[in-house]
Amino acid sequence: MDFKLTPEQEMTRKSVREFAEKEIKPIAAEVDRTGEFPAKTVAKMGEMGLMGMQVPPEYEGTGAGAVNYAIAVEEVSRVCGSHGLIMASHNSLCVGNILIAANEAQKRKYLPDLATSRKMGAWALTEPGSGSDAAGMTTMAVKQGNEWVLNGIKNFITNAPVAGTFVIVANTEPEKGNHGISAFIVSKQNPGLKIGKIEDKFGVRGSATSQVILEDCHVPNEDMLGGYNEGFVNSLKTLDGGRVSIAAMAVGIAQGALEEAVRYAKERKQFGRPIGDFQGIQWHLADMALQVDASRLLTYRAAWLEDQGRPFKTEAAMAKLYASETSMMVCNKAIQVHGGYGYVSDYPVERMLRDAKLTEIGEGTSEMQRLVIARETLKSI
Repeated sequence: MDFKLTPEQEMTRKSVREFAEKEIKPIAAEVDRTGEFPAKTVAKMGEMGLMGMQVPPEYEGTGAGAVNYAIAVEEVSRVCGSHGLIMASHNSLCVGNILIAANEAQKRKYLPDLATSRKMGAWALTEPGSGSDAAGMTTMAVKQGNEWVLNGIKNFITNAPVAGTFVIVANTEPEKGNHGISAFIVSKQNPGLKIGKIEDKFGVRGSATSQVILEDCHVPNEDMLGGYNEGFVNSLKTLDGGRVSIAAMAVGIAQGALEEAVRYAKERKQFGRPIGDFQGIQWHLADMALQVDASRLLTYRAAWLEDQGRPFKTEAAMAKLYASETSMMVCNKAIQVHGGYGYVSDYPVERMLRDAKLTEIGEGTSEMQRLVIARETLKSI
């Protein structure tokens, strides 16, 4: 058992951290304040290969694998949760579903632009009336000749306002429940696809999120993604990979908050001494460091299993659950270490706490992760 990163993985951490410190960190607070999508830095991320890390080189990706990808998401999220979510959603959901289910023609048509961020990707599963119960979706796809006609509304779709390529999950045989769902690749130029309400969010405010409205959206039969009625199964596989990326995002936010708390504890003086000299503060920092490290280990294990082609559903759920709850705890303690200064926007920890909350919700709530872990545990023992 070797816990040491490979030279390639160490280089990934070094290069992405340098980029994040130089290009992303200086604008993170402004991105949060304005809620504007950071198009320029996302384009630079595409030039670095960060938007196609698991895409094979023949489709203009880097083929870096899941562990390298988790490291990169962590380092980006360490300075800005918005950039981390943009990267994670694009790579793991839209691109991830295409990698899992697309035929060769679809991969050659769509992946190069996505892997380089010439086009952003969005993945549309959630609806106003169906979140955790994805099978309860009401969006319909009806076959008409050599095409499908989609109608429905998707909700809380990350990257939708800026996306050029969408994966839409819809009912094709609703009477079959989970076994009657298919997926489709839809271009932004399709006149039947419209962007609805753009959300004003609590955190990760630079990540554009909106409704996607489908009104008589005609999609050629060749743009069905995966087999007929295989959309739900492929969505579950996509979510497994997405949970690893959200775990990595949570680790990154927590690591950033820990570093801010340590820095402040060394600089801030009370009673003539740095507050880091006091046992009460030290115990906060100890708990934070312990749980960040445990979260990172769980996340890297799930990513390693993915790289090995081995089952990782349970491990992904464990990593996502533990890392997201750790991220909330660590950011909350970081604010406590800062005292009153942690509660104002002059310091980044209040932004980090707001960004961390998304990791307990996105790609399946904490409650759903516990359900997945419990089901898999009951099967295994």
